[in-house]
Amino acid sequence: MNIISQNTAFGGMQGVFSHASEACQCEMTFAVFVPPQAIKQPCPVLWYLSGLTCTHANVMEKGEYRRMAAELGLIIVCPDTSPRGNDVPDELTNWQMGKGAGFYLDATEKPWAENYQMYTYVTEELPAFVSQHFRMDMARQGIFGHSMGGHGAMTIALKNPDRFKSCSAFAPIVRPSTADWSAPALEKYLGADKAAWRKYDACALVDDGARFPEFLIDQGKADGFLENGLRPWLFEEAIKGTGIGLTLRMHERYDHSYYFISSFMDDHLKWHAERLA
Repeated sequence: MNIISQNTAFGGMQGVFSHASEACQCEMTFAVFVPPQAIKQPCPVLWYLSGLTCTHANVMEKGEYRRMAAELGLIIVCPDTSPRGNDVPDELTNWQMGKGAGFYLDATEKPWAENYQMYTYVTEELPAFVSQHFRMDMARQGIFGHSMGGHGAMTIALKNPDRFKSCSAFAPIVRPSTADWSAPALEKYLGADKAAWRKYDACALVDDGARFPEFLIDQGKADGFLENGLRPWLFEEAIKGTGIGLTLRMHERYDHSYYFISSFMDDHLKWHAERLA
């Protein structure tokens, strides 16, 4: 593990690290906040997945999670959103595809399949790697994210209900297979057969029988992507009669930015802490 930076914050440590990823076939960077409680005992782990165009740094610099994470004794791990490097395929003029837009899936189509294995990276390789270096209680894991990362968090939780005890999202894409800004990417990564897209679509996963105890979703009503990309009401409709719990909070005047995320970050961390206790 390469140490890029380490800084003391709220009695804990905010670090940025990198390692050679076998899944993504490149150097991957990630951030970890370790609370002061981890000096004496393993702490529960929260995985935060960022949105389109972001890296590990966006939430680390603007998410304002450290004070509450230190108070609650939560380790926060922030992976990158895609593979990186000069040899990694990209679409330079398309912010919804390629670098910064991995959609937390395992691509099957060329030229993307060699590097864009973000589902395997986030669910298998990175957890195995970081658990060797930090005092983590891997029996107490939660996952959350924003936008594309909210999509990733929800689909990962639905497919791994035995691993994750909590899941929440800020402005998630809940049905990416039919959203204007995600369906084209799914086709390029996974091919034209839409049946392959269903395992990376939260609503479709529920339709196909996947279950998770409950979700917390916060959404700004002034979000410019609400109508064409996010549409949380579709998930609310999908879970009717399934027994899946949902707290969906729609907020006046809030948009898609980290001003919105940071405003409700404490609520999400407390919500996860209760379920990881």
